[in-house]
Amino acid sequence: MVSGSCRIDQKSLLVRFHNSLRFNQSKSIKLVSWDLSSDCCDWAGVTCDGGGLGRVIGLNLSNESISSGIENPSALFRLGYLQNLDLSYNNFNTSIPASFATLTGLISLNLSNAGFVGQIPIEISYLTKLDTLDLSISQLFSGKRALRLENPNLAKLVQNLTHLTELHLDGVNISASGKEWCRTLSSSLPSLRVLSLSNCFLSGPFDSSLTKLHSLSEIRLDGNNFSSSPVPKFFASFLNLRILRLSSCGLQGKFPTQVFQVSRLEIIDLSFNKELQGYLPDGFQNASLKTLELSNTNFSGRLPDSIGALGNLTRINLATCTFTGPIPTSMENLTELVYLDFSSNTFTGSIPSLDGSKKLMYVDFSYNYLSGVISNIDWKGLSNLVHIDLKNNSFNGSIPLSLFAIQSLQKIMLSYNQFGGQIPEFPNASTLSLDTLDLSNNNLEGPVPHSVFELRRLNVLSLASNKFSGTIKLDQIQKLVNLTTVDLSYNKLTVDVNATNSTSSFPLRLTTLKLASCNLRMFPDLRNQSRITNLDLADNKIAGSVPPWIGQVGNGSLLNLNLSRNLLVSLPEPLSLSNTLAVLDLHSNQLQGNIPSPPPLVSVVDLSNNNFSSSIPYNIGDNLSVAIFFSLSNNRVEGVIPESLCTASYLEVLDLSNNSLIGSIPSCLIERSETLGVLNLRKNNFTGRIPDNFSRKCKLETLDLSGNLLEGKVPESLINCTILEQCHMGRLQIVDIALNSFTGRLPNRMLSKWKAMIGAGNETHGPIKFKFLKVGGLYYQDSITVTSKGLEMQLVKILTLFTSIDVSCNKFQGQIPERLGQFSALYILNLSHNALDGQIPPSLGNVSNLESLDLSNNHLTGEIPRQLTDLTFLSFLNLSGNELVGDIPTGRQFQTFENTSYRGNKGLCGPPLSKLCSHTPPGGKSERHIHNSNEFDWDFIVRGLGFGMGAGAIVAPIMFWKKANKWCDDRIDKILMVLLPMLGLVYYTKDDWRIAPEEIFEEDATDADEDYSEEEGDFEGRYCVFCTKLDITRTRAIHDLQCTCYHSPPISSSSSSSFSSSDSS
Repeated sequence: MVSGSCRIDQKSLLVRFHNSLRFNQSKSIKLVSWDLSSDCCDWAGVTCDGGGLGRVIGLNLSNESISSGIENPSALFRLGYLQNLDLSYNNFNTSIPASFATLTGLISLNLSNAGFVGQIPIEISYLTKLDTLDLSISQLFSGKRALRLENPNLAKLVQNLTHLTELHLDGVNISASGKEWCRTLSSSLPSLRVLSLSNCFLSGPFDSSLTKLHSLSEIRLDGNNFSSSPVPKFFASFLNLRILRLSSCGLQGKFPTQVFQVSRLEIIDLSFNKELQGYLPDGFQNASLKTLELSNTNFSGRLPDSIGALGNLTRINLATCTFTGPIPTSMENLTELVYLDFSSNTFTGSIPSLDGSKKLMYVDFSYNYLSGVISNIDWKGLSNLVHIDLKNNSFNGSIPLSLFAIQSLQKIMLSYNQFGGQIPEFPNASTLSLDTLDLSNNNLEGPVPHSVFELRRLNVLSLASNKFSGTIKLDQIQKLVNLTTVDLSYNKLTVDVNATNSTSSFPLRLTTLKLASCNLRMFPDLRNQSRITNLDLADNKIAGSVPPWIGQVGNGSLLNLNLSRNLLVSLPEPLSLSNTLAVLDLHSNQLQGNIPSPPPLVSVVDLSNNNFSSSIPYNIGDNLSVAIFFSLSNNRVEGVIPESLCTASYLEVLDLSNNSLIGSIPSCLIERSETLGVLNLRKNNFTGRIPDNFSRKCKLETLDLSGNLLEGKVPESLINCTILEQCHMGRLQIVDIALNSFTGRLPNRMLSKWKAMIGAGNETHGPIKFKFLKVGGLYYQDSITVTSKGLEMQLVKILTLFTSIDVSCNKFQGQIPERLGQFSALYILNLSHNALDGQIPPSLGNVSNLESLDLSNNHLTGEIPRQLTDLTFLSFLNLSGNELVGDIPTGRQFQTFENTSYRGNKGLCGPPLSKLCSHTPPGGKSERHIHNSNEFDWDFIVRGLGFGMGAGAIVAPIMFWKKANKWCDDRIDKILMVLLPMLGLVYYTKDDWRIAPEEIFEEDATDADEDYSEEEGDFEGRYCVFCTKLDITRTRAIHDLQCTCYHSPPISSSSSSSFSSSDSS
């Protein structure tokens, strides 16, 4: 700025300073333009005073890529007339020189983001004329050697700077408590208008001394640690306040609504304080407000209609709060709105008209409960729109064609809704700016419009899980040269990957290719795809061998490979895959031969449901050092479990079930219960005892050892696994040791630890599952697998609603533990086919939710406790085959049970038995409804169905003779064939799974049935199904006394699919 000729001494100092600096000339704008032959007052960044004195009073060298040259002595500090100095956004990489103290005339000093490090010198406090001091460091420029205020501290730095009106110390490590920094500022800086101390390691609580700073107009304290500190009401007393930024401060309590009403407030940012509660005031009419940031807080309630009165609002972000109710229609009055984010709340109803907000660029209503159509909005009128996100709602109707007429629009994300119909062709596709089009998980149908393949700038195309039909050729996809993500999975599409010419291939920028369930019959040629990280070709008809070049895909960067549910028979040997591979999913093919060694950094390996027949490699644990999931279930694997598996220290799910493994269970594997969440070894040939070394920090949620040749007692250390009730991971869910030969008494001490059985009455219930990869949302479940819209979902064999204890078909001895009476959350109790003796505990009458009680075929004595008549939900009772005596209690549910419930107890008398008690008058049997259709035998032996409700109960129907094994299997099949169709699902019996056509089991089945008929007698009776019903929408149980009941003999498998209700009881 020229005000007169530059003084020679001033020019000389500037030249010397210029020459001492090291800077990047290619990035410099000011320094590189200095003409040393011209007047220095004309140089860029130099300001001279008026009156023709030629003294340099201002120097602005911000953002000049200076890396050094300010060290002492420097000509800079001899420019004694300087009033304004700005060296910001450089990289001096040195401490702040003490020589700044010589510039006593400075009014404004800006050293922000200039690369200065270390302790701020006390000499800065000598600049007593300072009006503005900016030493701030943004997180982008800060590093390990950031600025700090220790000695001197904040108090010493500002004690003489009484004229300061602006203090910017963002990113400086001050480390002061609330009292300290609040009182320091209020006593030393009475004229302060701008206080900016973001990310300064300040703590709370806020001190009331701040109220002395009457002139405050800007408060920036975001990124500090005010945890457990409420926001004080006195913030509303700063009448000049324009900007309030308190994001990411750990604030708690209720935010004072009075602050929203400060009349001059323009910007308020409270985001990322998850414990901060509050609501928007009803009379919200602050005409000055431009930015409202409340995202990631606990603000709740309904939006007031008065929000439409915020006429100057340009940005509103309420994402990830707990707002509810409809969005006010008054939103249409916000004509200045540019940015709108209401995502991740529980808003309901429809989207208000946005026609008045012509300046809108960003719209996000995702993850709510919004519904209705969106075609009533004039999308074409929002000509500035760049981003629209409506995913995860319940919108329906068609997708308006006007969306594809907005030239500026870059992202359309409408996934997980209920949009239907066809997408028509849209004009001028090649001129649109769209880079993201995500319409996945809707009900869209018809052909994919050709216009989609004219979107030249498209990076992401996801049409998965719809009803699109027709054929898409490789040439169409090839035209989208900028594509990085393609997902066409789970439609009715056929993707033709046959190239029409030798140069055709997928776009070379692809990082994600998902063509699951696209009727592929061959591998697409991906040999030249060097960037692919995610490849999913699951659920197709690809037969034959996996090509040898599969390991080259992604050029060593492949992270996810899914070839599951195809017809593949062999793998390359050796299978050479990328060392970066995290997920290898080859399940449900016909792969044979040796088990491949997984890559060394793999997290998930699923080789289940194949025909691998080798032994597990002895050193496989070396390749599972970071794995969390490993499954070889349902193969023909032989040999023993290698002890190297125990070195897989991060493993959370290990499933080796349904193979031909032998030997003992390695004790080191049981020790791993401290980290394992699921251990499934069922249906093998393991022998010996279960090692008694379950970790005291056991984290097992599923333990299934059924169907082996194990013997001995249930390990006492299994009691340690109940520690999960104190963890957030969940509770012990499944322990299945069925089909073995365990002996001894029922584990009474263990029962006392099963707190989930006791129940608190407020549990929420869902399927038994174990989440083993939180980022990918993957679950392991003891379950039947079903596929719907491309999502592999798991249906547990028993919903967790049905909490159960089943130790039937064992050799347990002793008395029934009294502690069972404390299990008020129990629905099913089956202790049948053991050697239990003593009396039935009257405390069982306290198990208020019990629906099924089977104590049959033991040695129980004494009378039936009258307290059992208090079990008002009891729909199944079997006490047969014991030594009970006395009259049968009457009343309530006991009126509904037939004589089969008591058969084989010679000392019992009274209805419904024909044997009369000495004090019972003659008379007919009590009335009962007779049902003849769809009869069902609920002789409830739950073979390996596990616990419900995360309860930690041992499910141990141990079948120790062959025919009874078959008997139990059949009953489970019959139960599930009725129960699962009622949930809209299909159940396949064990005979439907992996049985060659030549295998015939008719003879065994006949023998088993005959054997049971001879040894036990046919069990006939009346069984009531689903007296407790699961209301999925409200996630609760509904007890129905008018439940549907059936009579044996059991239904056949052929009739189960057409199961229908019979008369109500």
